[in-house]
Amino acid sequence: MSVLVVAEHRRGDLRDVSYEAITAGRELADERDGDLHVAVVGGDVDAFAEELNREGVDAIHAVDDGEEFDHNAYQAAAAELADRIDAGAVVLPNSVNGLDYAPALAEDLGVTLVTDAVGIEYDDGLTVTREMYGSKVETTVDVAGDRFVLTVRGGEWPPAEGVGDATVETAEVDLPESGARVTGFEEVGGGDVDIADADVLVSVGRGIEEEENLELVEELADALGATLSASRPIVDNGWLPKNRQVGQSGKVVTPDVYIAVGISGAVQHVAGMKGSDTIVAINTDPNAPIFDIADYGIVGDLFDVVPELVDEFA
Repeated sequence: MSVLVVAEHRRGDLRDVSYEAITAGRELADERDGDLHVAVVGGDVDAFAEELNREGVDAIHAVDDGEEFDHNAYQAAAAELADRIDAGAVVLPNSVNGLDYAPALAEDLGVTLVTDAVGIEYDDGLTVTREMYGSKVETTVDVAGDRFVLTVRGGEWPPAEGVGDATVETAEVDLPESGARVTGFEEVGGGDVDIADADVLVSVGRGIEEEENLELVEELADALGATLSASRPIVDNGWLPKNRQVGQSGKVVTPDVYIAVGISGAVQHVAGMKGSDTIVAINTDPNAPIFDIADYGIVGDLFDVVPELVDEFA
């Protein structure tokens, strides 16, 4: 059976999780000996279709409908395309938008819905890995039936790369009247930085001790040309705005380099940054959980280590 991935875009840009969902969808299509179809609904569909034409994609369906997300349009387009290509699986991002219409889509198709997947296996049936209790417990779920809607967590699959040779079509879909369409965005928590777009992040945790000590880490970020981010305690203290928070209750980030300064590595934080290409950890505790996932670790006092790094890179 075929697999349908529904891409997601926001404010004129495709979101990274769209490419990650393609990778997950390709895994399923390979296991089921089927084709991988990708749908994009609304926005600059021609430009999006070109960007989504990655290796492993067999067909792209562009549905022209407004600029931003509309519940009714996404639900109707995904349901009609899934029926049209006889999709055994529909893969969506586990995002605010994806979770908005995934239940209605599963109901329309009469199939099982499984959300927030961090891993999948298919062997005579689908097995989904999920995390529970604040990512403290990993569980597996066996999915009954051959057809399902699946939402995948961002940062868990590598983004699809390369240039594909997919067929591209403007899909004529009978769309209902607009129901709840996104018409604008307002940043909450201040600032205009999107840490999810950063190539290099210097992230600070409770080891910084006092707000006035943040200047030291800011100097490191400036020396590296990096973006400053933080763990939840820093944001909860009001030392940095919410849009700088990495973690399960913040943002999932996948930079080229992630430098964790004074961060112990709680599971909620790790869930938001473990997909980084290279992780560097600085902590006084050699047993800190952050070292379990770090590529490079420095056991030392950040107040000694960070000035040395600033001198080296400034």
